[in-house]
Amino acid sequence: MLMSLMHRQKMGVLSRRALIALALGSSMLPASVRAQAVDFAALALDTSADRGERILKGAKAEGTLIVYGSAPMEDMSPIFTAFEAKHGIKVRYWRAGPQELIRRTETEYRAGRYEVDLVQANGPTLEAMRRENLFQKVISKAQDDLFPQAVPAHREWIGERLNIVIGAYNTKVVPADTLPPSYEGFRDPRWNGKLAVEATDYDWFATVVTAMGEEKGIATFKEIAATNGLSVRKGHTLLTALVSAGEVPVSLNVFSYKVDQLAKEGAPIAPLLIPPAVGRVNGIAALRRPSHPNAALLYYEFMLTDAQKILMDRDFTPTNQRIQPLPPGMTLEFVDSAKLLDEGEKWTKLWKEVTSLRPTN
Repeated sequence: MLMSLMHRQKMGVLSRRALIALALGSSMLPASVRAQAVDFAALALDTSADRGERILKGAKAEGTLIVYGSAPMEDMSPIFTAFEAKHGIKVRYWRAGPQELIRRTETEYRAGRYEVDLVQANGPTLEAMRRENLFQKVISKAQDDLFPQAVPAHREWIGERLNIVIGAYNTKVVPADTLPPSYEGFRDPRWNGKLAVEATDYDWFATVVTAMGEEKGIATFKEIAATNGLSVRKGHTLLTALVSAGEVPVSLNVFSYKVDQLAKEGAPIAPLLIPPAVGRVNGIAALRRPSHPNAALLYYEFMLTDAQKILMDRDFTPTNQRIQPLPPGMTLEFVDSAKLLDEGEKWTKLWKEVTSLRPTN
């Protein structure tokens, strides 16, 4: 997922040195651009009582917000609609996968195009972009209400929702009493041709096998793949839909909120809760030189407050514990975004190795 950052020369994206030369405070930047960045930093770190009022007034004057993200429009639309209805500010959204999201944002900053205001993506993607000095630290009182794993110490991006990665199965195809209580049970040949995984989830894989004990965990998944095969599909939404349709009897890694949404609609799908479930924080970050600085901060605050109930109502797990505590009784391991970024090459290679294994008979 983040291999583009490890091989920037091949992919033609911005080098760290070049990007830092463009970053805040570079003597090569025009004075007006440096002043704009300094002004936004002061606003983002302001804790005065009238900050919210000033941001609102400025945002209404700006009238527009530009967001880049990786979530489907169907998941973002209710949030954008509510924000626009409350504040009268139009949201423009561009969506892409993690690699393209990183590549486009870096390339635009290299070219001096400071159009995008905010990025919303998963933790490893945001952490990768943070290390390229793209984001501005933001201080918000709402951050105090979030669970600890959603608030990195640097505060250059903040978790606004938690994607819980679990398994799922089709209730018409797979009897519930045949499902194993642990991953080791899927080594049984009865599961040959019935298992699927999402193609890019190396961070889920790393988190699960580390919790199992790295050596044991890797060996278990290799045996599952070599004995029964793993159907590899790209996209959690697609994979969940395939389980719901019965084309895929069991998936080991889908987003819990999609399972809940489809089950509520009457689809024959149910969660498969093999511990540990994996928590992947999705977050929001403000760019260092947003084109709509006040609107950026207004939306940032909205995501950590009003939008949290919208997320909960749509079966996401919000990070604001005042809105909804973490699921009780669930064994949950969080993806360590910084660690996974550092070890991404190792885990990507292992995941590709596991998913390429096939039964020998």
